[in-house]
Amino acid sequence: MSAESLDLDTPPSRLSQAQAEALVLELREEIRRHDYLYYVKGEPAVADSVYDRLYRRLLQVEEAHPDLVTPDSPTQRVGTEPQDALPTLAHAAPMLSLDSTKDPEEVRRFHDRILKAVEGDEVDYLLEPKLDGVSMELVYEDGRLTRAVTRGNGRQGEGVTENVRTIPSVPLRLREEERTPPSFLSVRGEILMRLSAFEALNQSLLEHGQEPFANPRNATSGAIRQLDASITAKRPLELLAYDILDVRGASFRTDLEGVEALRQWGLPVPERVTVARSVEEILDYHAAYDADRDVLDYEIDGIVVKLNALDERADLGSTSRHPRWALAFKFEPRKEVTRIERIAVQVGRTGVLTPVALLLPVEVGGVTVSRATLHNREELERKDVREGDRVRVQRAGDVIPQVVEVVPEEGRERNPPFTMPTECPNCGTPVELRGPFTLCPNRFGCSAQLKGRIVHFASRHGLDIEGLGEETAALLVDRELVRELADLFELTPEVLVPLPGFAEKSATNLVEAIRSRRATDLRRFLFGLGIPEVGVAVAADLARHFRTLEAVRAADSEALQQVRGVGPIMSEQIVAFFADERNAAAIDAVAGKMERLEVEAPAGEGGALEGKRFVFTGALEAMSRSRAKKLVEGLGARATGSVSGETDVLVAGEAAGSKLTRAQELGVEIMEEEAFLALLREHGVEW
Repeated sequence: MSAESLDLDTPPSRLSQAQAEALVLELREEIRRHDYLYYVKGEPAVADSVYDRLYRRLLQVEEAHPDLVTPDSPTQRVGTEPQDALPTLAHAAPMLSLDSTKDPEEVRRFHDRILKAVEGDEVDYLLEPKLDGVSMELVYEDGRLTRAVTRGNGRQGEGVTENVRTIPSVPLRLREEERTPPSFLSVRGEILMRLSAFEALNQSLLEHGQEPFANPRNATSGAIRQLDASITAKRPLELLAYDILDVRGASFRTDLEGVEALRQWGLPVPERVTVARSVEEILDYHAAYDADRDVLDYEIDGIVVKLNALDERADLGSTSRHPRWALAFKFEPRKEVTRIERIAVQVGRTGVLTPVALLLPVEVGGVTVSRATLHNREELERKDVREGDRVRVQRAGDVIPQVVEVVPEEGRERNPPFTMPTECPNCGTPVELRGPFTLCPNRFGCSAQLKGRIVHFASRHGLDIEGLGEETAALLVDRELVRELADLFELTPEVLVPLPGFAEKSATNLVEAIRSRRATDLRRFLFGLGIPEVGVAVAADLARHFRTLEAVRAADSEALQQVRGVGPIMSEQIVAFFADERNAAAIDAVAGKMERLEVEAPAGEGGALEGKRFVFTGALEAMSRSRAKKLVEGLGARATGSVSGETDVLVAGEAAGSKLTRAQELGVEIMEEEAFLALLREHGVEW
């Protein structure tokens, strides 16, 4: 088919219903073909004027025959009616962040860990650029785009489907010519704005007397989160897809196969995706991209190194924050020179006093920087940074500004060395020195810490109190309405209404949101307390192990170390936190406001295989090993990657390796795939 063979002239009103339907299908197919050639292959086959004529013709026919309009038509990218708010939607699979480094030696250590984990001498890595845009999940069902969700907290994000539908490079319907689309496909990608398009956008804004954007990422993020999709449609956004989060109706052995499938389905993928087999090849790829960084038409801040074999990835698994099989190998950050006007001391949520350089504003990598961290007391002394110094500033990871070094100035007399205060600048409590850090020990009584603790307490992984963010927390503390966490539960709409930004409805909503959390999960409460070293995963493990707040508080170091993930250092910090009299009083007060602290049963708890440990080796015919692991975990078992004396069952597929030998040596029960499938059927599990 070609544009020349299509009927582009007959008035739409003269087309019969059958003729119109056939023409609409042909036009859509031709437009999608050109979209694929332009956005995926980078090989446009027609002039823009020809493409525009095809599009206008489709629009005319659909307007004359509105019953033929479908959601996946190329004409349905213009945006819908504005929304009142963006919905919160769960991801099909977790969207984890990546562990990162700028040190080549850390890349070597990563490679060594991978080799040891997979028990091999050689592995393949997929290499790709680390794009600096807005991470997004796209979900296709039966080949059609059904939802788009921002990364959010990695488990759920904002639903921005209508906005993403306006982006020309996002296929509303997957291609079928080279590979049949699966019944369900969850794709991770990056929405970005090319530098040339960003510059043109800013020029247009300036010409219309509007404020320009600081950088392409901010412009992209703002466009994606618009409540009015027609505004998003006016922004020059693009998609690059790079990972399959979940799929049903297709299977792949390697990540590279998955990337190629994405390309065949019509999704644009990053350029220069390749496979490496050694650290030297990784370093060469990194150096080549770094050399081209300033001439690329899009922002990147490094490369991504991912284990290519998907079954080996499943064996390695993930921590609560990042996969063990991937690493972001970042570039050295960009640097600029400016002057320190003053050094201030900032008190954080955990009580750490951080020296902060207040700078003469300077643009670093497209962002105006006026503050930069000096890290801690020892770092400040080592660099000998003083007020009035001329300094070199960089954005660490191209995000957090920091002072790198002092730039000498001949003939200029420097100010005296800066010294950290002996008392907390916020509450006056004598500070404590802990290694290189200076701390205010008045955890719950220091107003600066209290502001951060309120935000942490109310955060998504804490009590999840909607409307209680940084600005509101600061307002409540500054107006002395909240002197400790327990005071949150005593707030009334009457005391909130006079505050800036509050009205009767918003005040009532916040009070109701706080009071609705009097009954909550113990894991959320423990996380919300801000116990040193206790993150989301450890808080959940502590709750499941001890079952009550009283038991956690009473546990000694030895008892705490019985909990998965809690070692000697962490256990000592937890014990010290609960033993502090000021902390204990504050915890007593806020716990007294709670109606219930429940223990949420994890998925699979109480299942038929509860307490059993499974290990999988070799290739399974009926399913992937990652799918098999999920099925046994759903029955209460634990799936681990290595065989030990605690392993109960080893499921051995085709070409089972050293794990099988190890299991035989330890006398572990060995189950072939047929027996494993029978076990699943016995417990009513389908796959």
